[in-house]
Amino acid sequence: MKDVTQLTDGWSLLHDGESLPAAVPGCVHTDLLAAGLIEDPYIGEREKEVAWIGRRDWTYRTEVAHDSAHERTDLVFEGLDTAATVTFAGRTVGTTRNMHRTHRFDVTGLAGELDVRFGSAYDEADRVRALTGDRPNVYPEPSQYIRKMACNFGWDWGPTLVTAGIWRPVRLEHWSTARLASVRPLVTVEDGTGRVEVRLTVERTAGGAGRTLTAAVSVDGAVAEVSFEGDEAVLRLDVPGARLWWPRGYGEQPLYDLGVTLRDADGPLDSWQRRIGFRTVELDRSADEHGTGFTLVVNGERLFARGVNWIPDDAFVTRVTPERYRTRLAQAADANIDLVRIWGGGIYEDDAFYDACDELGLLVWQDFLFACSAYPEEQPLRGEIDAEARDNVVRLMPHPSLVLWNGNNENLWGFRDWDWEPALAGDSWGEGYYLGLLPRIVAELDPTRPYTAGSPWSGSWDHHPNDPAHGTHHSWEVWNRQDYAEYRADVPRFVAEFGWQAPPAMATLRRALPGETLAPDSPGMLHHQKAEDGNGKLDRGVARHFPLPEGDFDRWHHLTQVVQARAVAAGIEHWRSHWPVCAGTVVWQLNDCWPVSSWAAIDGDGRLKPLHHELRRVYADRLLTLLPGSGSDAGGDGDGDGSGTGAGLTLAVVNQSATEWRTSVALRRLESGGGTLHRAVLDVTAAPRSVVRLPVPDGLVPDGASAKEFLAADADGLRALHFPVPDKDFAYPRPSYDVGVEPVPGQGDRVDVVVSAHTLLRDLLLQADRFGPSAAADTGLVTLLPGEQVRIRVTGCPPVTEADVRAALFCVDTA
Repeated sequence: MKDVTQLTDGWSLLHDGESLPAAVPGCVHTDLLAAGLIEDPYIGEREKEVAWIGRRDWTYRTEVAHDSAHERTDLVFEGLDTAATVTFAGRTVGTTRNMHRTHRFDVTGLAGELDVRFGSAYDEADRVRALTGDRPNVYPEPSQYIRKMACNFGWDWGPTLVTAGIWRPVRLEHWSTARLASVRPLVTVEDGTGRVEVRLTVERTAGGAGRTLTAAVSVDGAVAEVSFEGDEAVLRLDVPGARLWWPRGYGEQPLYDLGVTLRDADGPLDSWQRRIGFRTVELDRSADEHGTGFTLVVNGERLFARGVNWIPDDAFVTRVTPERYRTRLAQAADANIDLVRIWGGGIYEDDAFYDACDELGLLVWQDFLFACSAYPEEQPLRGEIDAEARDNVVRLMPHPSLVLWNGNNENLWGFRDWDWEPALAGDSWGEGYYLGLLPRIVAELDPTRPYTAGSPWSGSWDHHPNDPAHGTHHSWEVWNRQDYAEYRADVPRFVAEFGWQAPPAMATLRRALPGETLAPDSPGMLHHQKAEDGNGKLDRGVARHFPLPEGDFDRWHHLTQVVQARAVAAGIEHWRSHWPVCAGTVVWQLNDCWPVSSWAAIDGDGRLKPLHHELRRVYADRLLTLLPGSGSDAGGDGDGDGSGTGAGLTLAVVNQSATEWRTSVALRRLESGGGTLHRAVLDVTAAPRSVVRLPVPDGLVPDGASAKEFLAADADGLRALHFPVPDKDFAYPRPSYDVGVEPVPGQGDRVDVVVSAHTLLRDLLLQADRFGPSAAADTGLVTLLPGEQVRIRVTGCPPVTEADVRAALFCVDTA
């Protein structure tokens, strides 16, 4: 049987003639941090102080002693970052130039000193660029010339920290006769019977050539076996009564152990185990009267995808543990998210990521790793990309959560709209990957899953790549140039990216910018704002709705959080109300990789922004929303939340649950002081997975010229609001409320903060992290009418007084 020797201990990093302890898996930056030779580049402006690290060569070294009677010993690196030469016992055994591949070297009979020498990623990129010629790129760094995590070179939310190191596990594998080189389980289900087809490839030693091998596969008591003499075998078995794996919110997520063994006449040789789930997945791209659809279909159920985009959770990806993956993905599930798109400028995540998604019922959309650049299609890149894609398709295909392969992020769009075509002058730029190589690899290796050439992509060059009526759409004009009301200007078939920025939580800013007097334009704040004109866009977003605070950072911080949550909610509410024409939204973005002002719902320290709580509301199975525009057309101008004209309103009742929703919607036209001007009740029945749109009766629509009227819709504990004028023009009363602090019995670090409103309190927010860095509230933005009360549970809370609570409470106040 194959033996494995893990090589995780005893490594050193050579630095200026010294030998430093090194962690494997790890990277140069984290080793230098552990040795106290650099300071945390996430703090203040220290990122600038470590730029030299990515421009140097680095060597990792260990001593390897092993004793094996097997015929063959392989040295296996699951991930080397990136351009490396591997020397073992004084012999060069291999070179690498791809962070995203597994590398295997025959080291039979070797022992002694093992060196891995990493060349500068910049030098490797320059070498490749000299061979292929220049290509356009959204960013000035050379990420498209090296198969490395692109955002290592910086992004509009990330630092430039160009890493090197042994970033995934390394081991010796000792084996004889034959080993399992590749296992590809094709898992389907038909009429309640699970079908598993396992395609095996074996590698043989010289002594194993021509010997008869036997492979067996087992799932839930079903077993199949085959004997063969070549290098490939196919095994098929049925699992009667297989339970279906469903996305969260649609059913359960049963997982089955799949085991494969390889043996010969003398006994077992190798084994392989994974968990699988039985489900079908399709992508409906049919043409219809609205254009070209893009609807995920799982087990025959058509889905509105409630998604988020995922970036690496740390710029130093080796610090992301299985527990951290689980925490972050559980936070996604808690926000009623059911799809996570792994963006193409990061990495193919660790198996722990996909395991958690399998268990939580989170669908995974996996980009191939191409983003915002023109990529040469010549060698040496083409061969690396072919091998990388094959490696990762085979590695990830057992996971039932994985439902879509995507060729790239924004490169087809970039070719058409970002002046790439003239600069390329006929040079290759990646189209051959997205429309040729990658779909062929998916069709060959993983035909059970759909593939799409890019995001955005309209399906063919017959339409603009980012045409909202065809395929996937990225909506960035709104954040860049417009008010979020403009999300309602159209109904894309599937919104794969859109978002709005806000700074991180206050406790995160205080940790990352110690001693700084915080201001939107203070040095640390500007350094931790990577987007082009990011603060200008934040300020313009606030100024469209509120008087822009001058010299009041606390108020600016609150209002940017409010606008971020409102903006994303405005888009989702509109697009969800147009199901099934629109079949999904994927918010940019769920998470951050360091403390930064960004589009994330969870900041770089793992704290929830108000946006996260708002996602929980707007992604819930049942949703009420009030949208400008009368009748069944939910389009029109205005945002329904402070800048609409009031010229007509639609009530949308969204029911994504599996059961009928019968409800009575109480509509109240109110004055700012709390008095009721008009009231009505609408009885509504929404069938499962459906939307009902009703015109709001004229007598309930607030006067568009009034600064004192608004509309509230309430049903089954849900509420929707419509204000006909911007907040800065609305006659808000000066906020008045009582505060109570109630300890939770038996839980010393938990308190309930009870707020009782005497006046209208718009977008009330408790910033619990102001109590202490571990304090967190279970509630985000909430609007209270006079006489209403909210109870906010705070965990990780030190002793607090009413005065502490009032200092941490914010609401809209334009007086």
